[in-house]
Amino acid sequence: MEFSARQKNGLFLAFLLASPWLLCQAWIAVEAPNKAFESMPSCEPTASNCAHLGENDVYRMDENTSVIINQPVEQVWQKALDYVDDSGTSILYQTGNDSNGHYIHFVEKTIFWRIPDDVFIAVVPVSEQSCTIELHSQSRIGQADFNVNPNRLAGIYSALAEGSS
Repeated sequence: MEFSARQKNGLFLAFLLASPWLLCQAWIAVEAPNKAFESMPSCEPTASNCAHLGENDVYRMDENTSVIINQPVEQVWQKALDYVDDSGTSILYQTGNDSNGHYIHFVEKTIFWRIPDDVFIAVVPVSEQSCTIELHSQSRIGQADFNVNPNRLAGIYSALAEGSS
């Protein structure tokens, strides 16, 4: 197939426009490899790229949000798995059971730049009809998240607490 000069110029322009994005993707692949965390992390005291909601640790989230969900642990855990499945993310680590609690670490990526954010959900039974949740979201690279992580956790919280009294 022979390209005209105009088509060649158009392809060259498209490559030039896409090259910063391609370079950024290469940099992200090198600087932010996947690493599974087997326990819930916490945010640094001055971090602007992290959010956390837990019983003893709340960072960049509404401190009045209840971490107790009045639903059985298996029901809340299924909602967590549904959220992970619906978002098409990569699961790096998952463990637990309905007796002792569940924990999952997965990765979501920002829409345009595809920057990986580590997301964690823990669901622990309190009684047969209630459980506590702990949520954490943190950008792997960068100093700020433009409120992506707090907004993500608010969405996860809404999904998990849906139908709770």
